[in-house]
Amino acid sequence: QLQLVESGGGLVQPGGSLRLSCAVSGFSLGFYVRGYSIGWFRQAPGKGREGVSCLSSSGNSTNYADSVKGRFTISRDNAKNMVYLHMNSLKPEDTAVYYCAARPLDLCSPFVSAFPYWGQGTQVTVPS
Repeated sequence: QLQLVESGGGLVQPGGSLRLSCAVSGFSLGFYVRGYSIGWFRQAPGKGREGVSCLSSSGNSTNYADSVKGRFTISRDNAKNMVYLHMNSLKPEDTAVYYCAARPLDLCSPFVSAFPYWGQGTQVTVPS
């Protein structure tokens, strides 16, 4: 069973930066993080979960929501089975619980239902 654990959230002032980490483990023999497309999603209070960014398993495709383009960057460290979300120029509207999710396909998706594996989430708060 694949397991994902997010970390790195916290309270940051507008304009500040954070790096979220997603540790991936529980692979079947022969599989590693590079065999999975990893997505970052977020859920603000009273709102649905939305896709923020995704990195395909091959690394050939990265996607970003329009609201974070130019500010957020997704990256992966295959040796450590880690995926990161680098967040710069943070705004109050970025406040949310951030989740990483995995799917065993070389294809990103903005849809929650496309990802069978999820972490527990990490809170990011940017006060207004």
